[in-house]
Amino acid sequence: MKEMPLGDELATPDGKRRYVRTLFARIADRYDLITAVLSYGRDRRWKARLADLGSPAPAARVLDLATGTGDIAFLFAARQARVVGLDVTRRMIELAREKARGPDAPVFLVGDMAALPFRSSSFDIVTTGYGLRNVSDLSGAIDEIRRVLRPGGQALSLDFNRPSNPVVRAIYLAYLHVVGGVLGWVLHRDADTYRYIPASIRRYPGAAAVAQLMEAHGFSRAKHYPVLGGLMAIHHAHKD
Repeated sequence: MKEMPLGDELATPDGKRRYVRTLFARIADRYDLITAVLSYGRDRRWKARLADLGSPAPAARVLDLATGTGDIAFLFAARQARVVGLDVTRRMIELAREKARGPDAPVFLVGDMAALPFRSSSFDIVTTGYGLRNVSDLSGAIDEIRRVLRPGGQALSLDFNRPSNPVVRAIYLAYLHVVGGVLGWVLHRDADTYRYIPASIRRYPGAAAVAQLMEAHGFSRAKHYPVLGGLMAIHHAHKD
């Protein structure tokens, strides 16, 4: 049977959910390599900037969603926060747990950020790196983040942006399409593996629209900071 085109697979929430879960299970062991290659080694600096913005108090409770292999979770743990990292991909969690050392290391759990297994008002800070763009229901995920935050809590997100300038956007997406295709073929013998990134960006509202959506769903002071000249963005919002 002929495979469905990538764009068609992402066209519905159920289709995107299935595709994303299959994709990340497949690439988990190369995830750290890919993030480093696609960011030219800058990814960790961007995540450190996000952690600096969060500025957790000692023993603050932090939830890192779509935690992957735990980069952001470990950054907050190093700042003396009590951290839980959650990811829907079991292999990602296995890799994150292999990195965890010592009694103050993050706790890593398998779970879905669209249906968080935590009580309301459980956390001081909720973070995600490359998470909001990948959920099948963005509004629902934002609601869940707000639900588990305590009053006065913070939400922070790092992700690709969808540039508003059509020329910049076209060049950006074309670059990601070509580079993603090459990496996908070299690492997996499937050019579409990392072409998911530009395909998902095409359907993403963009940084300004996501900030507006966060405020529409009850967050206050939802800001977005440009990263890499606006090709990436960090969101920072508060729950009153």
